[in-house]
Amino acid sequence: MNNYFVQLLREYRSDVESVYQTWFINNDERLKAFRTIRNGIKQVIEDIENDEFGSDFKGTSLEVVVTAIAEQKQVFEGAAHAFYWKPKLRIPDIYENKENKKSFGGFLESCLQSTKEQQLINEVKKLNEKKIKGLGPAVANILYFLHPTIFPPFNTAIVNGFNLLFDEKIKLGSWDEYLRMREMILDFNEKFNAFLSKDLGAVCGLLFEIGTAKLIINKNHDLALKQMEKREKTNRKRHAEVINDVLENNEHTEMQYHLAKLGNSLGYRVWVARNDHKREWNNQKLGEHSLDQLKLNEVPIQLKDTISLIDVLWLNDNDKIICAFEVEKSTSIYSGILRLYDLALTMNEQDCKFYLVAPNKRQKEIKAQLLRPSFQHDQMCSISYILFSDLRCDCDAMCKFGANASVLDKISMSI
Repeated sequence: MNNYFVQLLREYRSDVESVYQTWFINNDERLKAFRTIRNGIKQVIEDIENDEFGSDFKGTSLEVVVTAIAEQKQVFEGAAHAFYWKPKLRIPDIYENKENKKSFGGFLESCLQSTKEQQLINEVKKLNEKKIKGLGPAVANILYFLHPTIFPPFNTAIVNGFNLLFDEKIKLGSWDEYLRMREMILDFNEKFNAFLSKDLGAVCGLLFEIGTAKLIINKNHDLALKQMEKREKTNRKRHAEVINDVLENNEHTEMQYHLAKLGNSLGYRVWVARNDHKREWNNQKLGEHSLDQLKLNEVPIQLKDTISLIDVLWLNDNDKIICAFEVEKSTSIYSGILRLYDLALTMNEQDCKFYLVAPNKRQKEIKAQLLRPSFQHDQMCSISYILFSDLRCDCDAMCKFGANASVLDKISMSI
């Protein structure tokens, strides 16, 4: 049996279009999401404590958190559905029932503050004892982003994959079943740690692939055959997405190059996201246009690590951030806004300008996202946007005639 699992894991890891390759190890957006979601959870807790949490999912801080989770590739698609307010069923019962709302907020706060596995499991059991209608193991998708080595993600495809792989009959909607499944996942993950990761996203990606019949095993071949036509269509779409990702990564790198080039010409110290230093545009590595190290005074190391993943930063001689840029190609405009807002919160009252840089075809989406009620509050930072075509066309002229960051006023737009 061990040889069977080893072969299966090797196939999973080696498939360039697998969840493992496209979401788990080669997806910078996944890494950026953790802190953004964590801060969003803090806001949910604060809103509940201050009695400012809405009576509907839409427009609440919980919508911000769960939407950011759902916009992660593949594994979390549809994660928001479990939290939509269904008025006829009165579920999930955390919007109108004040006691349940407080219990949910207390649960999130305890899970946010705790790092001990048994204490976290006890918090789940305490929540389960509350019997809050409609508040089931879908919450585990939130817990994963707080404790990725303790809580596996949870959805229909993952459960189906788990049942097929281990010949089990785990049911959706039960915390007891989720905890039993979790124990078996942890055991499997430990036995095959050389092929997986302490981060349970890797093993759940495997289960997701099996549950959707993208990875064929002897127990899901009937499902695969029944869905063959659909599967071929899915594979073609998936292959096209992978090819498109390559093209869009090139365009993303091009925009970072223009921003770095412009920042340097204006006399700023430029930082390019640390994981992008080896990317090349115009036969030049982006790292050649970037500082070797990001020195931010009085910033905790964990915040510095997160800030270092922002696509491009312009800093003055005192290492204060003057401009921050997030380049959004096919990735979520919504998540890009959250990351810039997240950065703004860490900077307190510093005078910094925040920019989204995006393809022309996404201009309407940018406007719609910035006008979300979730972003219309007094604490929200001001975010402008720059279109790819304008940056590409005007970069050289701005390098030649620009004196400082105000030159961006010529090509940036605001809501």
